[in-house]
Amino acid sequence: MAKEFIECVPNFSEGTNAAVLAAIEAAIRSVDGALLLGREADADHNRSVFTLAGPGEAVMEAAVRAAVVAAERIDLRRHAGVHPRIGAADVIPFIPLAGSTMEACVVLAGRAAEEIWRRAGVPSYLYEFAARRPERVNLEAVRKIGFEGLLRGGVVPDVGGPGVHETAGACAVGARRILIACNVNIEGDRAAAARIAKSVRASSGGFPYVKALGLRLPTRGLAQVSMNLTRYEVTGLGAVLRRIVELDGQVHSTEIIGFPPQAALEGAEEFLAVCENWGAERVLENRISALR
Repeated sequence: MAKEFIECVPNFSEGTNAAVLAAIEAAIRSVDGALLLGREADADHNRSVFTLAGPGEAVMEAAVRAAVVAAERIDLRRHAGVHPRIGAADVIPFIPLAGSTMEACVVLAGRAAEEIWRRAGVPSYLYEFAARRPERVNLEAVRKIGFEGLLRGGVVPDVGGPGVHETAGACAVGARRILIACNVNIEGDRAAAARIAKSVRASSGGFPYVKALGLRLPTRGLAQVSMNLTRYEVTGLGAVLRRIVELDGQVHSTEIIGFPPQAALEGAEEFLAVCENWGAERVLENRISALR
């Protein structure tokens, strides 16, 4: 890979409007050198995830342009979905790949936040390795307040502000390790999913390095345990699936959001066997090689 080859996985608070998603994609593709690995959208979450990779400067510019389009096209006052959110361009993490460093991604996160404020008037909260305040290292510290809570004021952004944008809210911009965003869809209600999520997430005494929410998927008639595995080498896909089954979760299917590295798939055969839309082309290394 090129020097300072990085990944960026921006999440946007729109999962159904094809024109808005096309405009965000066009903004990303307008930057030479930024590879769009793929995009995914979910109607129940009302959220989309784009995955970019390439040299740091190109990826940062593509993420900023996409955030500007999101601020112009998404009005959170009219947004509804089961996933927590604070902004139109909700989360923008920079992740070092081969040839890059976390320090480089911290610099890119800060610059991206400054550019989003300058071009769109949308402030940012910096999290994980890019955090400037210890209480904001964890993304949940700000996300749990929500767009409506931030509109009421009192939580000053790290870049821009002092208030959040009236319609586009704020961005959470960070630098982090590769994580695995995954879902286990179960037959049941939200209460069942919430109970399972509490049992597997680290903050409730479950698996280390697991974040989990229990959600209801109205359009599918299912419930969902939505998870981030932030250190997949410690807690992997197979371990969490087996635990969910032990907790009497009647598994309908699984999902992986984005492009996991090959190393994250070790011991994940049971998870992949019922994974929706899965294929070898979804492996991070394979996808980058196919596009370069």
